[in-house]
Amino acid sequence: MPDLRVEMRDHIAIVTLDRPPVNAVDNKTFVQIRDVFAGLGDDRDVRVAVLTGAGDKAFCAGADLSPSSSTPRSERRPRELTDAGHLAREAMWAIIDCAVPVIGAINGHALGAGLAYAACCDMLVASESARFGTPEINVGLLGASAHLSLMMGRHKAREMFLTGEQVSAQEMYRIGAVREVTAPDKLMDTALGLARELAAKSPIAMRLAKESMNRIEHLPLREGYRTEQDYTTRLLRFDDSREARRAFREKRDPEYKWE
Repeated sequence: MPDLRVEMRDHIAIVTLDRPPVNAVDNKTFVQIRDVFAGLGDDRDVRVAVLTGAGDKAFCAGADLSPSSSTPRSERRPRELTDAGHLAREAMWAIIDCAVPVIGAINGHALGAGLAYAACCDMLVASESARFGTPEINVGLLGASAHLSLMMGRHKAREMFLTGEQVSAQEMYRIGAVREVTAPDKLMDTALGLARELAAKSPIAMRLAKESMNRIEHLPLREGYRTEQDYTTRLLRFDDSREARRAFREKRDPEYKWE
């Protein structure tokens, strides 16, 4: 795809946003992100995905605001006229709903839409040079406050959204949104190390676990835990579940076979 590179390595899909100079995105990019992440779930060989940006300037600097990125009104499809943001949303939902865990490797600025896509990942590691923010208020736009609220508490989210200020990777680590902050040249090694740890687990259990967490995220405790119990019952039907317990008892590495 023109704006994305996808590489497979040891059951890990490495998805790289490559749109120089700062990996800003437009509607064509949204379609590519949507299609790539929706398709990963259909491949049994994929157990984890890593999303990153090309270069060291930006993970994604937000929406491409250049005139050349805009489709002429006469060429837009009806839905683009009545709901201009639907492609951006579909791309975000594809990351959230991706069947396998998605690790964001944040290698530079994650601003606006870039912050939103980072927030849609399941886990984040970041370079020391990474910066996070929603500067839309400064350019006559709004958006991504809901994503900020996924990553931090109410008051910090409002502070960042209303001021447009950027915060460091270290601050995001302090508030618990980022798992680890690394030197720039160690970022992908760190992300891939985490990905390999997840890829070693049962692919069936991992997919059910992510689907379960997505479903219960905004449910009250009673309904959420009941849903988790239902997913546990589903997992117990698979031999992967029995193999995990056998391997634990026998003190050996499990051998998962998608059965």
